[in-house]
Amino acid sequence: MAQNKNALIRYRTIDKCLQNSYRTWTLNDLIEACSDALYEYEGRDVNVSKRTIQLDIQLMRSDKLGYNAPIEVYDKKFYRYADEDYSITEIPLNETDMNVLSETVEMLKQFKDFSLFSELGGIIQRLEDKIYTEKTDQPSIIHLDKNEHLRGLEHLDILYQAILKKMVLKLGYRSFKARSAQEFDFHPFILKEFNNRWFLVGKKKASSSVMTLALDRILSIDFNTKIDYIDEEFDGDSFYENTIGVTVMGEQHIQKVVLKVKRPHSPYVLTKPLHHSQLLIKELGNGAIMIELNVHHNFELERIILGFGDGIQVVEPATLRHSVLARLQNGADLYRTEMSEAGLKKAKRNLRQRGHSILNDIYTQREVKKMLNILKKYFDGSDEPTYGKRRLLKDIPSLEPLLLNENLLGIVRFIDPEAFLTKAIYFDKPQTQNWAVAWHQDVPINVEEKIPTEGYTSWTLKKGINSVCPPEDVLHNVFTLRIHLDDTNTLNGALKVIPGSHKQRFSDKEMNTITSNSNPRICAIESGGVHLMKPLILHSSPRSTTQKKRRVIHLEFSSMELAGELDWLERMQLPTST
Repeated sequence: MAQNKNALIRYRTIDKCLQNSYRTWTLNDLIEACSDALYEYEGRDVNVSKRTIQLDIQLMRSDKLGYNAPIEVYDKKFYRYADEDYSITEIPLNETDMNVLSETVEMLKQFKDFSLFSELGGIIQRLEDKIYTEKTDQPSIIHLDKNEHLRGLEHLDILYQAILKKMVLKLGYRSFKARSAQEFDFHPFILKEFNNRWFLVGKKKASSSVMTLALDRILSIDFNTKIDYIDEEFDGDSFYENTIGVTVMGEQHIQKVVLKVKRPHSPYVLTKPLHHSQLLIKELGNGAIMIELNVHHNFELERIILGFGDGIQVVEPATLRHSVLARLQNGADLYRTEMSEAGLKKAKRNLRQRGHSILNDIYTQREVKKMLNILKKYFDGSDEPTYGKRRLLKDIPSLEPLLLNENLLGIVRFIDPEAFLTKAIYFDKPQTQNWAVAWHQDVPINVEEKIPTEGYTSWTLKKGINSVCPPEDVLHNVFTLRIHLDDTNTLNGALKVIPGSHKQRFSDKEMNTITSNSNPRICAIESGGVHLMKPLILHSSPRSTTQKKRRVIHLEFSSMELAGELDWLERMQLPTST
């Protein structure tokens, strides 16, 4: 390295001398100038031989160093540049040099957030300036995956320095699942990158397990100098040996994972293994293969498998197989439950003209399952009857974000942008009973207080709930969404409705006449579907011939305030649209 450095000093000195055309330069003059320069830079006398300078001139003239210096001898003893404007510091970069420098700059820029490379900052900028003055702007040949907008990258350097200097951190951190931020001491061991995201690995204290923190969830960083750093010999390679990604689990969770990889994905999996433990078990027909991994069953493993779509099938273990299958089904649900504007227009038109409309696939099966789990947890050990639970969202608020999902809010806003919730009831017909409800119209509404108001008649008290019969204009403004949590059909008492009967309120005699001379429609609805209804539509619930459940959540909406001092019993403003 010292010899190379000395040679560079000599080349620069000879170049500087030959650029000075106001004096003559003999070989001895160049030897003396190089000796002085080496003394100035190195601080010691260096004996530069005549042979050394002659070889330097020969190399500078050649293409070996890329100089091709036009050094000539005149009057048989003096040296000069034939081109007075020439200098080895002004050599234009050739195409190969520029390509190499361009890609080097791009790679170095990936590490700009580390102070370890901060001294390269000026060099990189000067290189970029030099390159772009030498050539036109061209796309990079090497493209590295990066995300300049990823949060947390600004923490890289301070965390790197803390690990290097064995400093205890005081972090402000909020995980994706946490409701609020936490502050705690943290002993950092290593920084880990996975899938273009950065993570900090360490412990809160010596007795705790190793934690992995995402840099984009770190809110603040300080130091705690009052406690000693846990100086463990942490080996990242050993820690992540059986892990894909960053979620490390106990040794008991390491599983043999057998995957069937279909063509055309098999060549990619063979040339780029999913994990270093990957083994080819056997080759199947049509280019398919069977591989085996020994890894933790974590989220990252599932995500990689799911990334291949229908190209990879989990053979074993059963837990992973079921989990991936459930995620695929939930993913398909997202497409199946996607609503179209044409579908909304049709539903609104049917509601207006026929008094009802059916929209299946409003909730995913995962959402339905979550709602049923919340309801089961609430009613387990409770004395409340499940066949008619009123004030549902007031008593079980955890249901609200699931019930009022994007699809349901979209339906309500499309029908009436000013609508608010006026009633929420859960119906669960007991399997031990076989209910049937005769033909009727939903006339009563639930109100806060029992105060007589003009136009509101037939005061009733129903199961402790204040109800009144409002004028027809109020009922025409109301619409109902019945959310089905089970498949409903003729076997378990699906509703019967008479389309078009929602235009007015009928007397008992009129209802008997209409229902005796009409052909009702049976409303079979799938689990996760919604039945839109106007309250005055004639409907009934026949006896079921099976004991299968028919669980329904009944929501009513209106945009009309009540007259006088009356107010809706369960009035709730809907979340604003995002």
